[in-house]
Amino acid sequence: MMRRLPLRGRLALLTALAVAVAVAVCASVSWFLVRDRLYDKLDERLAALSGPPPPDGRGPRGPGGPRLRPDLRSVLAACSSVPTGRAGARFPPAPYAIVQLVTPQGRACTVPDGGALTVTPVDVQVARGQRRMALHDGTGVDADGASRHVRVLTRAFLAEDGTRAAVSFALPLDEVTAPLNSLALFLAAVAALGVLGAAGAGLVIARASLRPVDELTEAVEHVARTEDLDTRIPEDGDDEIARLSRSFNTMTAALAASRERQQQLIADAGHELRTPLTSLRTTVDLLLRAQETGRELPPDTRRRLLVNVKAQMQELSSLVDDLLELARPADREPAQEIVALHEAVERAVERARLRGPGVAIGTRVEPWFVRGDAGSLERAVVNLLDNAVKFSPPGGAVDVRLHAGELTVRDRGPGIPAEELPHVFDRFWRSPSARSLPGSGLGLAIVARAVREAGGRVSLEAADGGGTLARVRLPGAPEPPD
Repeated sequence: MMRRLPLRGRLALLTALAVAVAVAVCASVSWFLVRDRLYDKLDERLAALSGPPPPDGRGPRGPGGPRLRPDLRSVLAACSSVPTGRAGARFPPAPYAIVQLVTPQGRACTVPDGGALTVTPVDVQVARGQRRMALHDGTGVDADGASRHVRVLTRAFLAEDGTRAAVSFALPLDEVTAPLNSLALFLAAVAALGVLGAAGAGLVIARASLRPVDELTEAVEHVARTEDLDTRIPEDGDDEIARLSRSFNTMTAALAASRERQQQLIADAGHELRTPLTSLRTTVDLLLRAQETGRELPPDTRRRLLVNVKAQMQELSSLVDDLLELARPADREPAQEIVALHEAVERAVERARLRGPGVAIGTRVEPWFVRGDAGSLERAVVNLLDNAVKFSPPGGAVDVRLHAGELTVRDRGPGIPAEELPHVFDRFWRSPSARSLPGSGLGLAIVARAVREAGGRVSLEAADGGGTLARVRLPGAPEPPD
């Protein structure tokens, strides 16, 4: 049921329950304290009416309790001759409500106008001298014949002739129960008002406290409805709500940046795809027109056009592969395996030699084992070598070295201007001097991503004597781990 309530309703209900428990505990403690105090006062009055007991529980002439007061001697004498009921002796009016004598045989003997009490076993024990006194609640009948709940104090005594007996003094419990009942009603009313007030205050506090949550909810609903990732929430304070607002703003900013990168990737991919597709369409249109008009193209021209179609198809395939690689989620865990980097470099060198037969590639590779994705790392090395071969002059040379976890690829091409070096790893970025050469501008971006996922670093710099030097540093070891 609690889960079906809104958050502010649950907070108000929990606040009311907490206050109810606290008020109930305080009220109960107060009620019991007042009750004990009222009983103490009543017991003090009973003790004062019955007279103080001896310090050691003994009478002045022997054991058994205090001597009987003179005004009770005649009552005891009369009780000894009456089996039960009311003694004929007169007892002067006293300031207590009910008084009676109890014999060791358990008989009750009342005095005139003194009321009557129900004799209990503990009263008989006092009369027999087994106990000095007893204090307990009981029932009785007052002088007017009305039944009353009373507080009873029973004390042992000895007659002049050594006869044992007990006298019970009682005061009505109305002096205790009436104030306690009034106090209980008052505490119940105060508790009810306190709970209602706490519920109202809890609802007000919940509304005020959850106002930032409402703003956050409205912002989330606005983003879900309009897909407007530029929505921001105020970040006032340092509490949990402010932290949640900052986290939401950070999330929407990251989503906006991701969407912007996605849109930029789509736009750049469309731009890059347009060139080979246009060339393909032009070539295919030329071939179809020649066939439709019946004027066959010369064999050399036809062959050159088909070779151009094949080259454009290869460029399209390479571009699609690069786009698929870059479209892979960056937060997806790449494959982690032990990769022999030196073997991947040697395979990449063989592929590069096939693509640039006019360029000499010299290698000096030492064993190095890294942890990462074998396919991604080999593709990264191939891209570096393709760049070096593409920008090398005819008859040029490319040096490939792998030593102590550092792979270097050095060409002797025109090099990269210093102002362009910060952009070489951006997607679809191409140097103005290289835009006429084949390529998509994604090769170095793929290199940077593969190296980063393997925990390494990559950089490009101007080489001594001209050309470009690429450095790749990957953590690993010269021996494969167990």
